[in-house]
Amino acid sequence: MNNYLCTIPDKNRAKRMTKETEIVCQPEQHEDEAILKRLAASALNISPSQITGLKILKRSIDARGRKVLYRMQVRAFINEPYIPESYAIQYPNVRDAKPVIIIGAGPAGLFAALQCLESGLKPIILERGKDVKQRRRDLANINKQGLVNPESNYCFGEGGAGTYSDGKLYTRSTKRGDVNQVLKAFVAHGASEDILIDARPHIGTNKLPGIITEIREMIQNAGGEVHFDTKVTELIVEFGKIKGVKTGYGETWKADAVILATGHSARDIFEMLHRQNILIEAKPFALGVRIEHPQEIIDRAQYHCENRGEFLPPSYYSLVEQVDGRGVFSFCMCPGGIIAPCATEDQEIVVNGWSPSKRNNPYANSGTVVQINFEDVKGDDNDPFKLLNFQRQIEQVAFTAGGGNLVAPAQRMVDFVEGRISIDLPKNSYLPGTKSVALKEVLPNWIAGRLRKALPVFGQKMKGYYTNEAILVGVESRTSSPVKIPRDKETLQHPQVTGLFPCGEGAGYAGGIISAAIDGINCAVGAAKIV
Repeated sequence: MNNYLCTIPDKNRAKRMTKETEIVCQPEQHEDEAILKRLAASALNISPSQITGLKILKRSIDARGRKVLYRMQVRAFINEPYIPESYAIQYPNVRDAKPVIIIGAGPAGLFAALQCLESGLKPIILERGKDVKQRRRDLANINKQGLVNPESNYCFGEGGAGTYSDGKLYTRSTKRGDVNQVLKAFVAHGASEDILIDARPHIGTNKLPGIITEIREMIQNAGGEVHFDTKVTELIVEFGKIKGVKTGYGETWKADAVILATGHSARDIFEMLHRQNILIEAKPFALGVRIEHPQEIIDRAQYHCENRGEFLPPSYYSLVEQVDGRGVFSFCMCPGGIIAPCATEDQEIVVNGWSPSKRNNPYANSGTVVQINFEDVKGDDNDPFKLLNFQRQIEQVAFTAGGGNLVAPAQRMVDFVEGRISIDLPKNSYLPGTKSVALKEVLPNWIAGRLRKALPVFGQKMKGYYTNEAILVGVESRTSSPVKIPRDKETLQHPQVTGLFPCGEGAGYAGGIISAAIDGINCAVGAAKIV
């Protein structure tokens, strides 16, 4: 007797699929799942009932027309279950594996450590500063008392400069590595999935410390090590090969690979390398001021309305102009943000900006800077500290102009352009305080002059930008490292020291959280090849 398997045809089987399409909606509709399904169904020419789930792939705001819209790339699940993506990461235990020393616990160092785990290596992170929790006390002292701890501040400590400097994840460095790999790792450690879809992803200074802590605990749970208050003072090099490092406490750490990820403000590391006759080079950077407007001015200009309402986020801008053969551009724009004091040494003023996750402060700020080239600064072009010394000099002049206690020199925008001392200054977000100063006395003429020409032009490009309601706060000087640590393009190792991997912003190979993280990953991959 023959047995036959009888099956009932599934009429929907052939129709089960996923399809991608673009939809456009009003701001008040962008989080309404039912409306988004209807829009997707209309675009795909199917019934909304056939869509069992909708995944937003990319989301951006289109403010080019008179009416602001949301544009979304979506994936529709048609007649099949929608299964949310999992971002959990499992790492092998590397407690007894070969070590790789990582100097610095910023994004480059942390992501280098995660990549070491994936490669079966034991990362040992040595960080001069404190963990994120202890670091908060030093930041409070900076803001309230004007006291700078040179080892723990906005630049040094767990998470690096990015932890307390906004958490912006926008990058143009898409050719250096997998941006999504970095974003998914942040989501795996507590970031919102929104960073995977937004055109300008942002975590927020209030949320990033907790995420950084989760990453550190993941590294430790997998057998890696993280040591705070541990300042590296010497590299151990024998016959052109790295053998380890020494710290300020006299400890010696041994490894055949060292990833140097110390950030753009670790001047003592540059001095250490020079002292040990390890090649470093001067590198151009940009210098200027941080400009702050009431956020409502930026919103009106960008959204073409008096009130953006509850469904649109605070708006950003990006401005650039060529002036006398040199670029003048906005940098690190922070909607709903705060200007922060980011000095790493006594008697210097450095400003930067950050935003909380909701970007709900009443001000918008952005660095506005001019590119500096070698010929702009007197001295020997072969001196690796030529531009670093210039940077330090300007920061010290700004400190003196402010009168101490991290009070920053400042001027209203139109007053600056027209050469008037501001009688008073508008309310602003810089907590240590501002002092009315003629910024032309702080900035070199060739920087101040280009800014004067650029700002009215920016006002022509963006209505309302050029106004005396805006304040210029000096100085924005840590846009990137003024020193470069060279490395081989293929191996990523220093040309003189096998096993030494210059990495991230401090080495001159990154410019922000994402590009630094990608560079950390790349250097860890390189380290795995030689350990």
